[in-house]
Amino acid sequence: MGVTMDGTKQQRRGNTRQRIQDVALELFAEQGYEKTSLREIAERLAVTKAALYYHFKTKEEILVSIFEDLTQPIEDLIEWGSRQPHTLETKHEIVRRYSDTLAGAAPLFRFMQENQATVRDLQIGDSFKDRMRRLRDIIVDPSAPLVDQIRSVSAILTLHAGMFFLQDLEGDPEDKREAVLEVAMDLVTQAHSGA
Repeated sequence: MGVTMDGTKQQRRGNTRQRIQDVALELFAEQGYEKTSLREIAERLAVTKAALYYHFKTKEEILVSIFEDLTQPIEDLIEWGSRQPHTLETKHEIVRRYSDTLAGAAPLFRFMQENQATVRDLQIGDSFKDRMRRLRDIIVDPSAPLVDQIRSVSAILTLHAGMFFLQDLEGDPEDKREAVLEVAMDLVTQAHSGA
């Protein structure tokens, strides 16, 4: 998509396809994917079902499109990372960018966490696992001791855990994100110095 950080929000609001995605994800999160109908999505958007149908024929098409759009930055990050040397700077940059990506796609990841059976059945589960494996491969040094390989993987998992387990903790969301990022960076630094 190649949208600048600042332009994203405005563009998302003005774009019907993306408004459909945003509203669908809200409804999926509120009442579950199974219980949400295309009609309800159309009603909340205040458009006809035909107007909705012009963009998406099924709920699954909407979910897959949300997944593709919001995880595209992970794809871009993996592409970028695979061309970089295995330096500590690269690894820090991967963790930093991944943290930003998670923040931008938080509603999708929460949905995926809370609807694991649906995600598994819809192929986006496999697609996500594949991306996670490829992300692991660019942050883990295959020649590093096992304990350091685990530290590198744990840095990524720490970012995931931060998103799920800290959301109901007291405090400013940005402070929490910074704290989680710091822990993830520490893990990568430790792993690297061990290598």
